[in-house]
Amino acid sequence: MMNLFAEFETRIKAILADKVIPEDKREDADLTRVVVEPPRDAAHGDLATNAAMVLSKHMGMAPRALAEEIISHLKLDADIAELSVAGPGFINMRLSGAYWQRLLGGIIRLGGGFGRSNMGAGRKVNVEYVSANPTGPMHVGHCRGAVVGDALANLLEVAGYGVIKEYYINDAGSQVEVLARSAFLRYREALGETIGDIPEGLYPGDYLMPVGQSLKAEFGTKLRGMTEAEWLPLVKDRTIDAMMVMIREDLAALNVHHDVFFSERTLHAGNSGPILSAINDLTYKGHVYRGTLPPPKGQLPEDWEDREQVLFRSTEVGDDIDRPLIKSDGSYTYFAADVAYFKDKYDRGFTDMIYVLGADHGGYVKRLEAVARAVSDGRAKLTVLLCQLVKLFRNGEPVKMSKRSGNFVTLRDVVEEVGADPVRFMMIYRKNSEPLDFDFAKVTEQSKDNPVFYVQYAHARCASAFRKATEAFPDLDSTDATLAFKAENLIDDPNDLQIVAKLAEYPRVIESAAASMEPHRIAYYLYDLASLFHSHWAKGNDNPELRFVNDKNRELTMARLGLVRAVAAVLKSGLSITGTSAPEEMR
Repeated sequence: MMNLFAEFETRIKAILADKVIPEDKREDADLTRVVVEPPRDAAHGDLATNAAMVLSKHMGMAPRALAEEIISHLKLDADIAELSVAGPGFINMRLSGAYWQRLLGGIIRLGGGFGRSNMGAGRKVNVEYVSANPTGPMHVGHCRGAVVGDALANLLEVAGYGVIKEYYINDAGSQVEVLARSAFLRYREALGETIGDIPEGLYPGDYLMPVGQSLKAEFGTKLRGMTEAEWLPLVKDRTIDAMMVMIREDLAALNVHHDVFFSERTLHAGNSGPILSAINDLTYKGHVYRGTLPPPKGQLPEDWEDREQVLFRSTEVGDDIDRPLIKSDGSYTYFAADVAYFKDKYDRGFTDMIYVLGADHGGYVKRLEAVARAVSDGRAKLTVLLCQLVKLFRNGEPVKMSKRSGNFVTLRDVVEEVGADPVRFMMIYRKNSEPLDFDFAKVTEQSKDNPVFYVQYAHARCASAFRKATEAFPDLDSTDATLAFKAENLIDDPNDLQIVAKLAEYPRVIESAAASMEPHRIAYYLYDLASLFHSHWAKGNDNPELRFVNDKNRELTMARLGLVRAVAAVLKSGLSITGTSAPEEMR
Protein backbone atom coordinates (compact mmCIF):
# COMPACT_ATOMS: atom_id res chain seq x y z
CA MET A 1 0.00 0.00 0.00
CA MET A 2 2.71 2.48 1.02
CA ASN A 3 0.35 5.34 1.86
CA LEU A 4 2.75 7.90 3.32
CA PHE A 5 -0.12 10.00 4.71
CA ALA A 6 -1.51 7.01 6.60
CA GLU A 7 2.02 6.11 7.71
CA PHE A 8 2.73 9.52 9.25
CA GLU A 9 -0.75 9.69 10.72
CA THR A 10 0.07 6.47 12.56
CA ARG A 11 3.42 7.87 13.71
CA ILE A 12 1.84 11.10 14.99
CA LYS A 13 -0.97 9.32 16.80
CA ALA A 14 1.59 7.08 18.50
CA ILE A 15 3.52 10.16 19.69
CA LEU A 16 0.30 11.76 20.92
CA ALA A 17 -0.75 8.66 22.82
CA ASP A 18 2.67 7.83 24.29
CA LYS A 19 4.39 11.17 24.74
CA VAL A 20 2.07 14.17 24.53
CA ILE A 21 -1.24 13.27 26.18
CA PRO A 22 -0.90 12.71 29.97
CA GLU A 23 -1.97 9.33 31.29
CA ASP A 24 -5.02 10.74 33.04
CA LYS A 25 -6.31 12.17 29.73
CA ARG A 26 -5.48 9.31 27.36
CA GLU A 27 -8.62 7.25 27.84
CA ASP A 28 -10.98 10.02 26.72
CA ALA A 29 -8.74 11.44 23.98
CA ASP A 30 -10.38 11.30 20.55
CA LEU A 31 -7.69 10.76 17.95
CA THR A 32 -10.09 9.85 15.15
CA ARG A 33 -10.20 13.46 13.92
CA VAL A 34 -6.40 13.69 13.65
CA VAL A 35 -5.45 13.60 9.98
CA VAL A 36 -2.34 14.02 7.88
CA GLU A 37 -2.77 15.47 4.40
CA PRO A 38 -1.00 17.63 1.85
CA PRO A 39 -0.78 21.30 2.92
CA ARG A 40 -2.95 23.68 0.95
CA ASP A 41 0.18 25.48 -0.25
CA ALA A 42 2.92 23.10 -1.41
CA ALA A 43 5.51 25.73 -0.48
CA HIS A 44 4.71 25.04 3.19
CA GLY A 45 5.98 21.48 3.08
CA ASP A 46 5.09 17.92 2.14
CA LEU A 47 2.64 17.05 4.92
CA ALA A 48 0.37 18.87 7.36
CA THR A 49 -1.55 17.72 10.42
CA ASN A 50 -4.41 19.23 12.40
CA ALA A 51 -3.47 17.30 15.57
CA ALA A 52 -2.87 20.36 17.76
CA MET A 53 -6.16 22.01 16.83
CA VAL A 54 -8.41 18.99 17.38
CA LEU A 55 -6.76 18.13 20.74
CA SER A 56 -6.26 21.62 22.17
CA LYS A 57 -9.56 21.70 24.06
CA HIS A 58 -9.03 18.22 25.51
CA MET A 59 -5.50 19.15 26.56
CA GLY A 60 -6.47 22.58 27.88
CA MET A 61 -3.77 24.23 25.77
CA ALA A 62 -3.69 26.86 23.05
CA PRO A 63 -3.39 25.12 19.64
CA ARG A 64 -0.08 26.74 18.72
CA ALA A 65 1.43 25.92 22.12
CA LEU A 66 0.31 22.30 21.75
CA ALA A 67 1.73 22.28 18.22
CA GLU A 68 5.15 23.28 19.58
CA GLU A 69 4.90 20.46 22.11
CA ILE A 70 4.15 17.94 19.38
CA ILE A 71 6.97 19.31 17.23
CA SER A 72 9.46 18.76 20.05
CA HIS A 73 8.83 15.01 19.68
CA LEU A 74 8.54 14.97 15.89
CA LYS A 75 12.04 16.48 15.67
CA LEU A 76 13.40 13.10 16.75
CA ASP A 77 12.03 11.46 13.59
CA ALA A 78 14.92 11.14 11.14
CA ASP A 79 12.52 11.10 8.16
CA ILE A 80 11.36 14.66 8.89
CA ALA A 81 13.75 17.37 7.74
CA GLU A 82 11.79 20.52 8.67
CA LEU A 83 8.87 21.39 10.96
CA SER A 84 6.84 24.58 11.35
CA VAL A 85 3.56 25.84 12.78
CA ALA A 86 1.18 27.71 10.50
CA GLY A 87 -2.09 29.57 10.95
CA PRO A 88 -4.17 28.59 13.97
CA GLY A 89 -1.99 25.56 14.71
CA PHE A 90 -1.35 23.43 11.64
CA ILE A 91 1.95 21.52 11.82
CA ASN A 92 3.74 21.46 8.48
CA MET A 93 6.41 18.86 7.74
CA ARG A 94 9.02 18.57 5.05
CA LEU A 95 10.41 15.08 4.57
CA SER A 96 14.05 14.15 4.12
CA GLY A 97 15.57 13.24 0.78
CA ALA A 98 16.46 9.81 2.18
CA TYR A 99 12.80 9.12 2.92
CA TRP A 100 11.76 10.02 -0.64
CA GLN A 101 14.52 7.78 -2.00
CA ARG A 102 13.32 4.81 0.09
CA LEU A 103 9.76 5.46 -0.95
CA LEU A 104 10.72 5.54 -4.62
CA GLY A 105 12.56 2.25 -4.25
CA GLY A 106 9.45 0.72 -2.71
CA ILE A 107 7.24 2.00 -5.53
CA ILE A 108 9.55 0.50 -8.14
CA ARG A 109 9.54 -2.88 -6.40
CA LEU A 110 5.75 -2.90 -6.01
CA GLY A 111 5.17 -1.88 -9.63
CA GLY A 112 1.52 -2.31 -10.58
CA GLY A 113 0.69 -3.21 -6.98
CA PHE A 114 1.48 0.30 -5.75
CA GLY A 115 -1.69 2.11 -4.81
CA ARG A 116 -3.74 -1.02 -4.16
CA SER A 117 -5.48 -0.80 -0.80
CA ASN A 118 -7.15 -3.08 1.70
CA MET A 119 -9.57 -0.30 2.65
CA GLY A 120 -12.54 -2.37 1.47
CA ALA A 121 -11.37 -5.48 3.35
CA GLY A 122 -13.06 -7.65 0.73
CA ARG A 123 -16.54 -6.24 1.51
CA LYS A 124 -19.01 -7.19 -1.23
CA VAL A 125 -20.27 -4.30 -3.38
CA ASN A 126 -22.80 -4.53 -6.19
CA VAL A 127 -22.41 -1.81 -8.82
CA GLU A 128 -25.35 -1.70 -11.22
CA TYR A 129 -24.95 0.54 -14.24
CA VAL A 130 -26.21 1.16 -17.77
CA SER A 131 -29.31 -1.07 -17.34
CA ALA A 132 -30.92 0.34 -20.48
CA ASN A 133 -34.19 -0.99 -21.85
CA PRO A 134 -33.29 -3.66 -24.45
CA THR A 135 -35.18 -1.83 -27.15
CA GLY A 136 -32.31 -0.76 -29.38
CA PRO A 137 -28.64 0.12 -29.58
CA MET A 138 -26.94 1.97 -26.75
CA HIS A 139 -27.08 5.72 -27.23
CA VAL A 140 -24.67 8.40 -26.06
CA GLY A 141 -26.84 9.06 -23.02
CA HIS A 142 -26.03 5.54 -21.81
CA CYS A 143 -22.34 6.07 -22.60
CA ARG A 144 -21.50 8.23 -19.62
CA GLY A 145 -23.26 6.00 -17.12
CA ALA A 146 -21.51 2.98 -18.60
CA VAL A 147 -18.08 4.57 -18.18
CA VAL A 148 -18.73 6.07 -14.74
CA GLY A 149 -20.12 2.79 -13.43
CA ASP A 150 -17.32 0.70 -14.91
CA ALA A 151 -14.56 3.04 -13.71
CA LEU A 152 -16.10 3.20 -10.23
CA ALA A 153 -16.25 -0.59 -10.07
CA ASN A 154 -12.58 -0.78 -11.14
CA LEU A 155 -11.66 1.82 -8.52
CA LEU A 156 -13.46 -0.01 -5.72
CA GLU A 157 -11.74 -3.25 -6.68
CA VAL A 158 -8.31 -1.59 -6.44
CA ALA A 159 -9.39 -0.19 -3.05
CA GLY A 160 -9.95 -3.72 -1.78
CA TYR A 161 -13.68 -4.31 -2.25
CA GLY A 162 -15.22 -7.47 -3.67
CA VAL A 163 -17.02 -5.94 -6.64
CA ILE A 164 -19.74 -7.37 -8.86
CA LYS A 165 -20.61 -5.42 -12.01
CA GLU A 166 -24.30 -5.87 -12.80
CA TYR A 167 -26.67 -4.98 -15.61
CA TYR A 168 -30.44 -5.03 -14.96
CA ILE A 169 -32.29 -5.99 -18.14
CA ASN A 170 -35.63 -4.18 -18.24
CA ASP A 171 -37.24 -6.95 -20.30
CA ALA A 172 -40.71 -6.85 -18.73
CA GLY A 173 -43.47 -4.37 -19.33
CA SER A 174 -45.11 -2.60 -22.22
CA GLN A 175 -41.94 -1.27 -23.89
CA VAL A 176 -40.75 -4.77 -24.88
CA GLU A 177 -44.15 -5.55 -26.36
CA VAL A 178 -43.82 -2.39 -28.47
CA LEU A 179 -40.37 -3.65 -29.46
CA ALA A 180 -41.79 -7.03 -30.48
CA ARG A 181 -44.48 -5.40 -32.61
CA SER A 182 -41.80 -3.20 -34.23
CA ALA A 183 -39.73 -6.30 -35.04
CA PHE A 184 -42.81 -8.06 -36.42
CA LEU A 185 -43.27 -5.15 -38.81
CA ARG A 186 -39.70 -5.66 -40.00
CA TYR A 187 -40.44 -9.40 -40.35
CA ARG A 188 -43.32 -8.57 -42.67
CA GLU A 189 -40.95 -6.28 -44.58
CA ALA A 190 -38.46 -9.15 -44.89
CA LEU A 191 -41.25 -11.28 -46.38
CA GLY A 192 -41.60 -8.70 -49.15
CA GLU A 193 -44.49 -6.61 -47.84
CA THR A 194 -44.46 -2.86 -48.32
CA ILE A 195 -44.79 -1.47 -44.80
CA GLY A 196 -44.57 2.24 -45.61
CA ASP A 197 -43.72 4.69 -42.85
CA ILE A 198 -43.20 3.21 -39.39
CA PRO A 199 -46.37 3.96 -37.40
CA GLU A 200 -46.02 6.40 -34.54
CA GLY A 201 -45.40 4.60 -31.26
CA LEU A 202 -43.21 1.87 -32.77
CA TYR A 203 -39.41 1.89 -32.90
CA PRO A 204 -38.30 3.27 -36.30
CA GLY A 205 -34.58 2.42 -36.35
CA ASP A 206 -32.97 0.31 -39.08
CA TYR A 207 -31.38 -1.87 -36.37
CA LEU A 208 -34.53 -4.04 -36.30
CA MET A 209 -34.21 -5.01 -39.99
CA PRO A 210 -31.72 -7.86 -39.24
CA VAL A 211 -34.14 -9.13 -36.58
CA GLY A 212 -36.88 -9.27 -39.21
CA GLN A 213 -34.56 -11.21 -41.51
CA SER A 214 -33.68 -13.69 -38.76
CA LEU A 215 -37.38 -14.23 -37.96
CA LYS A 216 -37.98 -14.93 -41.65
CA ALA A 217 -35.07 -17.41 -41.69
CA GLU A 218 -36.40 -19.24 -38.62
CA PHE A 219 -40.15 -19.20 -39.21
CA GLY A 220 -40.61 -18.54 -42.91
CA THR A 221 -44.20 -17.36 -43.33
CA LYS A 222 -45.56 -19.24 -40.28
CA LEU A 223 -45.83 -16.19 -38.05
CA ARG A 224 -48.17 -14.50 -40.55
CA GLY A 225 -50.72 -17.24 -39.93
CA MET A 226 -50.71 -16.81 -36.15
CA THR A 227 -52.74 -14.54 -33.96
CA GLU A 228 -50.90 -11.78 -32.10
CA ALA A 229 -51.32 -13.70 -28.86
CA GLU A 230 -49.44 -16.60 -30.50
CA TRP A 231 -46.63 -14.76 -32.27
CA LEU A 232 -46.01 -12.00 -29.72
CA PRO A 233 -44.16 -14.14 -27.10
CA LEU A 234 -42.08 -15.83 -29.81
CA VAL A 235 -41.05 -12.56 -31.42
CA LYS A 236 -40.53 -10.87 -28.05
CA ASP A 237 -38.07 -13.53 -26.82
CA ARG A 238 -36.03 -13.52 -30.00
CA THR A 239 -36.00 -9.75 -30.32
CA ILE A 240 -34.86 -9.21 -26.72
CA ASP A 241 -32.09 -11.77 -27.25
CA ALA A 242 -31.00 -9.98 -30.42
CA MET A 243 -31.05 -6.60 -28.69
CA MET A 244 -28.95 -7.92 -25.79
CA VAL A 245 -26.38 -9.33 -28.21
CA MET A 246 -26.16 -5.89 -29.81
CA ILE A 247 -25.98 -4.14 -26.42
CA ARG A 248 -23.21 -6.46 -25.22
CA GLU A 249 -21.28 -5.74 -28.42
CA ASP A 250 -21.80 -2.00 -27.98
CA LEU A 251 -20.52 -2.16 -24.40
CA ALA A 252 -17.57 -4.38 -25.37
CA ALA A 253 -16.56 -1.77 -27.96
CA LEU A 254 -16.31 0.62 -25.01
CA ASN A 255 -14.36 -1.96 -22.97
CA VAL A 256 -17.29 -2.42 -20.58
CA HIS A 257 -17.97 -5.96 -19.38
CA HIS A 258 -20.48 -6.95 -16.71
CA ASP A 259 -20.29 -9.95 -14.40
CA VAL A 260 -24.06 -10.40 -14.11
CA PHE A 261 -26.94 -9.69 -16.49
CA PHE A 262 -30.10 -9.85 -14.38
CA SER A 263 -33.42 -10.26 -16.21
CA GLU A 264 -36.39 -8.37 -14.82
CA ARG A 265 -38.62 -11.10 -16.25
CA THR A 266 -37.26 -13.55 -13.67
CA LEU A 267 -38.93 -11.43 -11.00
CA HIS A 268 -42.27 -12.05 -12.70
CA ALA A 269 -41.74 -15.81 -13.07
CA GLY A 270 -44.03 -18.31 -11.34
CA ASN A 271 -46.97 -15.94 -10.98
CA SER A 272 -44.55 -13.22 -9.85
CA GLY A 273 -43.20 -15.26 -6.94
CA PRO A 274 -40.18 -13.03 -6.20
CA ILE A 275 -42.29 -9.85 -6.26
CA LEU A 276 -44.99 -11.38 -4.07
CA SER A 277 -42.33 -12.66 -1.68
CA ALA A 278 -40.79 -9.20 -1.39
CA ILE A 279 -44.19 -7.60 -0.72
CA ASN A 280 -45.02 -10.27 1.87
CA ASP A 281 -41.69 -9.59 3.58
CA LEU A 282 -42.45 -5.86 3.79
CA THR A 283 -45.97 -6.65 4.99
CA TYR A 284 -44.61 -8.82 7.80
CA LYS A 285 -42.37 -5.90 8.86
CA GLY A 286 -45.32 -3.51 8.94
CA HIS A 287 -44.37 -1.48 5.86
CA VAL A 288 -47.43 -2.30 3.70
CA TYR A 289 -51.08 -1.21 3.96
CA ARG A 290 -54.17 -0.76 1.81
CA GLY A 291 -55.17 2.80 1.10
CA THR A 292 -55.47 5.64 -1.40
CA LEU A 293 -52.96 8.30 -2.36
CA PRO A 294 -53.67 11.99 -2.99
CA PRO A 295 -52.89 13.11 -6.55
CA PRO A 296 -49.29 14.31 -6.77
CA LYS A 297 -48.55 17.85 -7.83
CA GLY A 298 -47.74 18.38 -11.48
CA GLN A 299 -47.97 15.61 -14.09
CA LEU A 300 -49.59 12.40 -12.84
CA PRO A 301 -47.31 9.34 -12.88
CA GLU A 302 -48.40 6.23 -14.79
CA ASP A 303 -48.96 4.19 -11.62
CA TRP A 304 -51.23 6.69 -9.85
CA GLU A 305 -54.85 5.61 -9.28
CA ASP A 306 -57.69 7.30 -7.44
CA ARG A 307 -58.63 3.94 -5.91
CA GLU A 308 -57.59 1.80 -2.98
CA GLN A 309 -54.28 0.03 -3.64
CA VAL A 310 -51.64 -1.92 -1.78
CA LEU A 311 -49.12 0.72 -0.70
CA PHE A 312 -45.57 0.77 0.66
CA ARG A 313 -45.39 2.98 3.76
CA SER A 314 -42.20 4.54 2.42
CA THR A 315 -42.66 7.89 4.16
CA GLU A 316 -41.71 6.16 7.42
CA VAL A 317 -38.33 5.21 5.96
CA GLY A 318 -37.33 8.51 4.37
CA ASP A 319 -39.42 8.90 1.22
CA ASP A 320 -41.59 11.90 0.29
CA ILE A 321 -44.79 9.94 -0.42
CA ASP A 322 -45.99 6.37 0.01
CA ARG A 323 -45.63 4.20 -3.10
CA PRO A 324 -48.10 1.82 -4.75
CA LEU A 325 -47.07 -1.84 -5.01
CA ILE A 326 -50.24 -3.50 -6.29
CA LYS A 327 -52.80 -1.66 -8.41
CA SER A 328 -56.52 -1.89 -7.83
CA ASP A 329 -56.78 -4.47 -10.65
CA GLY A 330 -54.32 -6.76 -8.86
CA SER A 331 -51.35 -6.13 -11.19
CA TYR A 332 -47.94 -5.15 -9.82
CA THR A 333 -46.47 -1.70 -10.33
CA TYR A 334 -43.02 -1.08 -11.81
CA PHE A 335 -41.92 -0.08 -8.34
CA ALA A 336 -42.87 -3.51 -6.98
CA ALA A 337 -40.27 -5.03 -9.29
CA ASP A 338 -37.69 -2.53 -7.98
CA VAL A 339 -38.43 -3.74 -4.45
CA ALA A 340 -38.06 -7.38 -5.44
CA TYR A 341 -34.84 -6.67 -7.30
CA PHE A 342 -33.29 -4.96 -4.29
CA LYS A 343 -34.36 -7.84 -2.06
CA ASP A 344 -32.75 -10.27 -4.49
CA LYS A 345 -29.46 -8.39 -4.25
CA TYR A 346 -29.68 -8.27 -0.48
CA ASP A 347 -30.45 -11.99 -0.32
CA ARG A 348 -27.35 -12.58 -2.46
CA GLY A 349 -25.28 -11.12 0.38
CA PHE A 350 -24.79 -7.52 -0.76
CA THR A 351 -25.06 -4.85 1.91
CA ASP A 352 -23.43 -2.17 -0.27
CA MET A 353 -25.30 -1.41 -3.46
CA ILE A 354 -24.56 1.33 -5.96
CA TYR A 355 -26.98 2.36 -8.70
CA VAL A 356 -25.60 4.52 -11.54
CA LEU A 357 -28.57 6.21 -13.18
CA GLY A 358 -29.28 8.99 -15.65
CA ALA A 359 -30.11 12.47 -14.44
CA ASP A 360 -33.76 11.92 -15.36
CA HIS A 361 -33.97 9.35 -12.54
CA GLY A 362 -33.40 11.91 -9.79
CA GLY A 363 -36.90 11.25 -8.47
CA TYR A 364 -36.00 7.61 -7.83
CA VAL A 365 -33.31 8.31 -5.23
CA LYS A 366 -35.46 8.68 -2.10
CA ARG A 367 -37.74 5.78 -2.94
CA LEU A 368 -34.80 3.43 -3.57
CA GLU A 369 -33.14 4.51 -0.34
CA ALA A 370 -36.43 3.88 1.46
CA VAL A 371 -36.59 0.36 -0.03
CA ALA A 372 -33.07 -0.33 1.21
CA ARG A 373 -33.93 0.72 4.76
CA ALA A 374 -37.16 -1.27 4.84
CA VAL A 375 -35.91 -4.49 3.23
CA SER A 376 -32.64 -4.65 5.18
CA ASP A 377 -33.85 -3.11 8.45
CA GLY A 378 -31.23 -0.43 7.94
CA ARG A 379 -28.33 -2.86 7.51
CA ALA A 380 -27.75 -2.18 3.81
CA LYS A 381 -26.33 0.96 2.27
CA LEU A 382 -27.69 2.05 -1.09
CA THR A 383 -26.00 4.84 -3.05
CA VAL A 384 -27.41 6.40 -6.22
CA LEU A 385 -25.07 8.26 -8.56
CA LEU A 386 -26.77 10.42 -11.16
CA CYS A 387 -25.00 11.12 -14.44
CA GLN A 388 -25.79 14.44 -16.08
CA LEU A 389 -26.32 14.83 -19.80
CA VAL A 390 -23.62 14.65 -22.45
CA LYS A 391 -23.77 17.14 -25.32
CA LEU A 392 -21.93 16.18 -28.49
CA PHE A 393 -20.09 18.72 -30.66
CA ARG A 394 -17.83 18.66 -33.68
CA ASN A 395 -15.62 21.75 -33.88
CA GLY A 396 -18.07 23.55 -31.64
CA GLU A 397 -21.16 22.61 -33.67
CA PRO A 398 -23.84 20.25 -32.28
CA VAL A 399 -23.70 16.73 -33.76
CA LYS A 400 -26.66 15.58 -35.84
CA MET A 401 -28.71 12.49 -35.07
CA SER A 402 -27.82 9.00 -36.26
CA LYS A 403 -29.66 7.54 -39.23
CA ARG A 404 -29.21 3.99 -37.98
CA SER A 405 -30.91 4.60 -34.65
CA GLY A 406 -33.78 6.66 -35.96
CA ASN A 407 -33.65 9.49 -33.45
CA PHE A 408 -30.44 9.52 -31.41
CA VAL A 409 -26.65 9.28 -31.56
CA THR A 410 -25.51 5.75 -30.78
CA LEU A 411 -22.68 4.81 -28.46
CA ARG A 412 -21.14 2.86 -31.34
CA ASP A 413 -21.17 5.97 -33.55
CA VAL A 414 -19.05 7.81 -30.99
CA VAL A 415 -16.62 4.95 -30.34
CA GLU A 416 -16.11 4.20 -34.03
CA GLU A 417 -15.30 7.83 -34.79
CA VAL A 418 -12.80 8.62 -32.02
CA GLY A 419 -11.94 5.27 -30.38
CA ALA A 420 -12.79 3.80 -26.98
CA ASP A 421 -9.91 5.45 -25.10
CA PRO A 422 -10.90 9.10 -25.66
CA VAL A 423 -14.53 8.27 -24.90
CA ARG A 424 -13.71 6.45 -21.67
CA PHE A 425 -11.26 9.00 -20.33
CA MET A 426 -13.26 12.08 -21.24
CA MET A 427 -16.53 10.68 -19.88
CA ILE A 428 -15.00 10.76 -16.40
CA TYR A 429 -12.97 13.94 -16.84
CA ARG A 430 -15.88 15.75 -15.24
CA LYS A 431 -17.71 14.82 -12.05
CA ASN A 432 -20.74 12.70 -12.92
CA SER A 433 -23.10 15.27 -11.41
CA GLU A 434 -21.89 17.98 -13.82
CA PRO A 435 -22.99 18.33 -17.48
CA LEU A 436 -20.37 17.27 -20.02
CA ASP A 437 -19.57 18.70 -23.46
CA PHE A 438 -17.85 16.15 -25.71
CA ASP A 439 -16.23 17.58 -28.85
CA PHE A 440 -15.06 14.98 -31.39
CA ALA A 441 -12.33 17.28 -32.67
CA LYS A 442 -10.88 18.20 -29.26
CA VAL A 443 -10.69 14.64 -27.91
CA THR A 444 -8.55 13.53 -30.85
CA GLU A 445 -6.13 16.44 -31.09
CA GLN A 446 -2.55 15.82 -29.97
CA SER A 447 -2.01 18.58 -27.45
CA LYS A 448 -1.84 19.34 -23.74
CA ASP A 449 -5.45 20.53 -23.99
CA ASN A 450 -6.55 16.96 -24.72
CA PRO A 451 -6.20 15.14 -21.36
CA VAL A 452 -6.38 11.58 -22.68
CA PHE A 453 -3.64 12.23 -25.25
CA TYR A 454 -1.49 14.03 -22.67
CA VAL A 455 -1.68 11.15 -20.17
CA GLN A 456 -1.19 8.38 -22.72
CA TYR A 457 1.71 10.30 -24.28
CA ALA A 458 3.40 10.39 -20.88
CA HIS A 459 3.23 6.60 -20.68
CA ALA A 460 4.52 6.28 -24.23
CA ARG A 461 7.41 8.58 -23.35
CA CYS A 462 8.27 6.31 -20.42
CA ALA A 463 8.60 3.39 -22.82
CA SER A 464 10.61 5.60 -25.18
CA ALA A 465 13.09 6.39 -22.39
CA PHE A 466 13.83 2.70 -21.94
CA ARG A 467 14.33 2.25 -25.69
CA LYS A 468 16.78 5.16 -25.74
CA ALA A 469 18.59 3.76 -22.71
CA THR A 470 19.01 0.40 -24.43
CA GLU A 471 20.51 2.16 -27.44
CA ALA A 472 22.97 4.06 -25.23
CA PHE A 473 23.78 1.08 -22.98
CA PRO A 474 23.00 -2.22 -24.78
CA ASP A 475 23.93 -4.34 -21.75
CA LEU A 476 21.92 -2.26 -19.25
CA ASP A 477 20.46 -4.16 -16.29
CA SER A 478 16.93 -2.77 -16.07
CA THR A 479 15.42 -5.20 -13.58
CA ASP A 480 13.22 -3.69 -10.89
CA ALA A 481 15.64 -4.68 -8.13
CA THR A 482 18.61 -2.98 -9.79
CA LEU A 483 16.75 0.19 -10.74
CA ALA A 484 15.26 0.45 -7.25
CA PHE A 485 18.70 0.14 -5.65
CA LYS A 486 20.16 2.85 -7.92
CA ALA A 487 17.19 5.17 -7.36
CA GLU A 488 17.42 4.80 -3.58
CA ASN A 489 21.02 5.97 -3.65
CA LEU A 490 21.21 8.51 -6.47
CA ILE A 491 17.86 10.32 -6.91
CA ASP A 492 18.26 13.66 -5.14
CA ASP A 493 17.55 16.39 -7.69
CA PRO A 494 14.54 18.57 -6.65
CA ASN A 495 12.92 18.02 -10.07
CA ASP A 496 13.09 14.25 -9.58
CA LEU A 497 11.88 14.43 -5.99
CA GLN A 498 8.91 16.54 -7.05
CA ILE A 499 7.76 13.64 -9.22
CA VAL A 500 8.34 11.18 -6.37
CA ALA A 501 6.13 13.32 -4.12
CA LYS A 502 3.36 13.26 -6.73
CA LEU A 503 3.69 9.48 -7.07
CA ALA A 504 3.41 9.21 -3.28
CA GLU A 505 -0.06 10.78 -3.43
CA TYR A 506 -1.48 7.92 -5.51
CA PRO A 507 -2.57 5.57 -2.68
CA ARG A 508 -4.32 8.44 -0.91
CA VAL A 509 -6.04 9.46 -4.14
CA ILE A 510 -7.25 5.88 -4.63
CA GLU A 511 -8.72 5.68 -1.13
CA SER A 512 -10.29 9.14 -1.13
CA ALA A 513 -11.78 8.63 -4.62
CA ALA A 514 -13.18 5.25 -3.57
CA ALA A 515 -14.59 6.65 -0.31
CA SER A 516 -16.36 9.49 -2.15
CA MET A 517 -17.23 7.31 -5.19
CA GLU A 518 -15.64 9.84 -7.54
CA PRO A 519 -13.59 8.13 -10.25
CA HIS A 520 -13.00 11.48 -11.94
CA ARG A 521 -10.36 12.14 -9.25
CA ILE A 522 -8.21 9.44 -10.83
CA ALA A 523 -8.36 11.15 -14.21
CA TYR A 524 -7.42 14.51 -12.66
CA TYR A 525 -4.51 12.94 -10.77
CA LEU A 526 -3.18 11.24 -13.90
CA TYR A 527 -3.23 14.53 -15.78
CA ASP A 528 -1.28 16.25 -12.99
CA LEU A 529 1.30 13.45 -12.89
CA ALA A 530 1.65 13.51 -16.68
CA SER A 531 2.10 17.28 -16.59
CA LEU A 532 4.97 17.01 -14.09
CA PHE A 533 6.62 14.27 -16.14
CA HIS A 534 6.36 16.20 -19.42
CA SER A 535 7.72 19.31 -17.68
CA HIS A 536 10.76 17.37 -16.43
CA TRP A 537 11.27 15.95 -19.93
CA ALA A 538 11.22 19.46 -21.40
CA LYS A 539 13.80 20.64 -18.87
CA GLY A 540 16.04 17.79 -20.00
CA ASN A 541 15.90 19.11 -23.54
CA ASP A 542 17.53 22.32 -22.30
CA ASN A 543 19.78 20.81 -19.61
CA PRO A 544 21.40 17.43 -20.40
CA GLU A 545 22.07 16.88 -16.67
CA LEU A 546 18.32 16.53 -16.09
CA ARG A 547 17.66 14.03 -18.86
CA PHE A 548 16.22 10.67 -17.94
CA VAL A 549 18.78 9.06 -20.25
CA ASN A 550 22.29 10.53 -20.03
CA ASP A 551 24.66 8.61 -22.30
CA LYS A 552 27.61 9.98 -20.33
CA ASN A 553 26.35 8.83 -16.92
CA ARG A 554 25.30 5.19 -16.76
CA GLU A 555 24.59 5.12 -13.00
CA LEU A 556 22.40 8.22 -12.97
CA THR A 557 20.58 6.92 -16.06
CA MET A 558 19.71 3.73 -14.20
CA ALA A 559 18.50 5.71 -11.18
CA ARG A 560 16.30 7.93 -13.32
CA LEU A 561 15.02 4.92 -15.25
CA GLY A 562 13.82 3.69 -11.89
CA LEU A 563 11.84 6.91 -11.54
CA VAL A 564 10.50 6.49 -15.07
CA ARG A 565 9.42 2.92 -14.32
CA ALA A 566 7.57 4.11 -11.23
CA VAL A 567 5.79 6.81 -13.27
CA ALA A 568 4.87 4.28 -15.94
CA ALA A 569 3.50 1.85 -13.35
CA VAL A 570 1.27 4.48 -11.75
CA LEU A 571 0.08 5.81 -15.11
CA LYS A 572 -0.77 2.29 -16.26
CA SER A 573 -2.54 1.51 -12.99
CA GLY A 574 -4.60 4.69 -13.12
CA LEU A 575 -5.43 4.29 -16.80
CA SER A 576 -6.63 0.74 -16.12
CA ILE A 577 -9.05 2.12 -13.53
CA THR A 578 -10.45 4.50 -16.14
CA GLY A 579 -10.59 1.58 -18.57
CA THR A 580 -8.13 3.28 -20.92
CA SER A 581 -5.09 1.66 -22.55
CA ALA A 582 -1.48 2.57 -21.73
CA PRO A 583 0.29 2.65 -25.12
CA GLU A 584 4.06 2.28 -25.46
CA GLU A 585 4.10 4.20 -28.74
CA MET A 586 1.90 6.95 -30.16
CA ARG A 587 1.81 8.04 -33.76
